Amino acid sequence: MKTYTLALIATLLLAPFAALCAAGAPAKPNIIFILADDLGLDGVGCYGADAHKTPQIDKLAASGTRFETCYAAPLCGPSRCVLMTGRYAFRTGGITNQSWRPGGPGAMSKDEQPMAKLLKQAGYATGESGKWRQVGETPKDWGFDEYCTDPTAGGWYWKDSYIKNGETINGDHYNPDVIQAFSLDFIRHHKDGPFFLYYPMHFVHAPIVKTPDTGKTSGADLYEDNIRYMDKQVGEIVAELEKLGLREKTLVMFSGDNGTALNYPSPIGGRMINGKKASMLEGGSRVPLIASWPGTTPAGKVSKDIVNFSDMLSTFVQLGGGQLPKDFTYDSRSIAPQLRGEKGTPREWAYVQLGAKWFVREHGWKMNQAGELFDMSDAPFVEKLVDASADTDASKAARARLTAVLAELNPAAGKVDGVGGGGGGGKAAKKKRKAERNK
Repeated sequence: MKTYTLALIATLLLAPFAALCAAGAPAKPNIIFILADDLGLDGVGCYGADAHKTPQIDKLAASGTRFETCYAAPLCGPSRCVLMTGRYAFRTGGITNQSWRPGGPGAMSKDEQPMAKLLKQAGYATGESGKWRQVGETPKDWGFDEYCTDPTAGGWYWKDSYIKNGETINGDHYNPDVIQAFSLDFIRHHKDGPFFLYYPMHFVHAPIVKTPDTGKTSGADLYEDNIRYMDKQVGEIVAELEKLGLREKTLVMFSGDNGTALNYPSPIGGRMINGKKASMLEGGSRVPLIASWPGTTPAGKVSKDIVNFSDMLSTFVQLGGGQLPKDFTYDSRSIAPQLRGEKGTPREWAYVQLGAKWFVREHGWKMNQAGELFDMSDAPFVEKLVDASADTDASKAARARLTAVLAELNPAAGKVDGVGGGGGGGKAAKKKRKAERNK
């Protein structure tokens, strides 16, 4: 029998096996990251919120994995910078809400290897829909092919304009509906994938005003009305994926950029979280994180693994088959294995920074920039200062571990001075930065 005939027979015999392998091989998932604004644990039903109902978000959690200990930064701008760059604030300069302004120490896209850029290199269509300004520049500068945003860092609700792909669109709009429509359209025209949609909502940032559903679904409580409208829009995104047959091909993640705003605290199981937005307490930066990818992510699982906002970058790049650039420092640790139901290599600690204040947090303990150690065994409700003179064997060991972590990170040597509450340097430091940027 001729060789080419044997080769043909072998091909025919192996074809079903090859097809089976191909079918079981993990394809690049579509990725949607929905980021709520000023929404802490106490604003989400499945995290035990007593006062708020979020049935669609809860359903998302039931279909996937809910992470109990995820840390952002305590304010919008720094959280979004960590998310986009995969790096701690002292490396990028994204240390406060004002860092992005001219003369501030904020991150510049030319100095970073950001999430959207890396996913584009991996073959993804990239879209941004919603709040952006505090990252600086434009979404396009940071690697997004398409975007729909606005000129403010606060709530942008009943307004007369928005920005789509660099063009200002005028006319009266309810902006959350505008960015929702943009998000749904992005999904539709990239349904053949893979696509990455970063969807930073304005809900529930102040001002808390009426929604199109006010008076229909809730009473006079506008804050609850805004939470319900946000929840409804999350459900609409999932429903569109199901309609298009994309649900099992799409990883949907939902989180918040920092803790709940000061005027809207609510209890969890009758207890109040310690700290809110802008504080360096637990409630300032501990946020909800839900991941749902049916058929891949374990359904109904609750994970106690520590997750940091920087981790999203390496997670998405790994899932998308991309590569992190060599000789570039990231602080990102992939949770892709956990999303597949595997153990992975969970973090031992998370790092959180705002201006010239920071802390490192492990299970049970926390240490801040002043070297103060806190017992976190009853977090997020209580964090108890432990004086060195009262150390137990456990607290002494934690003190040594976390002191070593902060010494290795050495945030004080990074970009921690400048606009908006940094630590030292003042006018001289600003003048020096300006001179360096003008070189």
